[in-house]
Order: sequence, then structure tokens, then C-alpha cells
Amino acid sequence: MTNDNWLEIGTIVSAQGLKGELRVYPDTDFPERFEEPGKRWLLRPGETEPKPIKLLEGRYIPNKGIYVVKLAGISDRTQAEELRGCKLMVPQSDRPTLEEDEFHVIDLIGLEVFNQLTGESIGVVVDVASAGNDLLIVNPQLSTSNEPGKKTKEKQILIPFVKAIVPVVDLENGRIEITPPPGLLEI
Repeated sequence: MTNDNWLEIGTIVSAQGLKGELRVYPDTDFPERFEEPGKRWLLRPGETEPKPIKLLEGRYIPNKGIYVVKLAGISDRTQAEELRGCKLMVPQSDRPTLEEDEFHVIDLIGLEVFNQLTGESIGVVVDVASAGNDLLIVNPQLSTSNEPGKKTKEKQILIPFVKAIVPVVDLENGRIEITPPPGLLEI
């Protein structure tokens, strides 16, 4: 399998305690990935193919925004520390089914954003941030400065990912259309 066949669900950031537990920063909105026992895959830095590993148990630490997990074969702090920086993965085929108007973050990244009113290209989605509502983080198009041949990069635009502002998400054609309220696009 190539890396296109895998989804990253979290990054091991440190050991937790002395008995081999691990702190994992999540990269998924599905808590069962860290709480329900079963097979996961571990991708070590510098490697291209993840290796299977069994998740024994896990729990969420709300004030830290992390999960603490126990993996099979990791029984002390030294073994746990050796996994710092490793990624936890699942096969692409394990993607949860979403409801209508729900999207996987990875599918939104790279989509071009257009102003529905003007047809103008705003930029490209580079990430999604969680806040009260999710925010699309958009890198604007490069604009030409007063000096010929010199381009400047503008600040990223944060677009609330709500139906009223983002009425069209067209994954098939790689585009998002927005109806920005006054002031949203002014940097």
C-alpha cells in the first residue's frame, strides 16, 4: 500500500507515566479511533509503510486536548519515549461514513475557493481550524506588488465553515463557493 491508502489519525507526542502509556495529539474528529480497542498502524519517522499495532485502551484528557493510549508491547516509559513522533494510522478504507453536508478535512484541503457573487478566485484551502464553528484557512492568491516581477504573499483568510457563508462544496470539481459577508475578505 502507498501512503495514499492511509489516514493519519494522530501523532504520539510523549510518554505518559511509567507504564508505557502514550500521549497522542489527535488528527481526527472520531474519538473511537483512540478509545475502542483494536488494530491500528504505527508509522515511524523516516519510514514509508506503517506497521500494525494493537490499541488496548485509551481515554481523552479534555483540558489538554489529547488522548492517552496503551499499545500492545509497550510496557514501560523507555519503550514509550522511543515512539515519540510516530504517527498512528488507519487504512483509507476505514473512513467513517458522513452525513449530508459533512466532509473529511483531508478532502477540503487543496480546494480552490471562489466568491460566488463575483466569480473571483479567493485562494486555496490549506487547513481547517476548530473553533465555535470550523474555520477554513485559505491562502489567498499571490498578488503583484508595485515593483515589477515581485510578488507578495498576503495573510491567510479565515472563513467560517457554515452553510450561510459556504453554500457550495463541490469535491468532484475541486471548488468551494462562498457568499462572504461584508468585511470578511478585507485583510
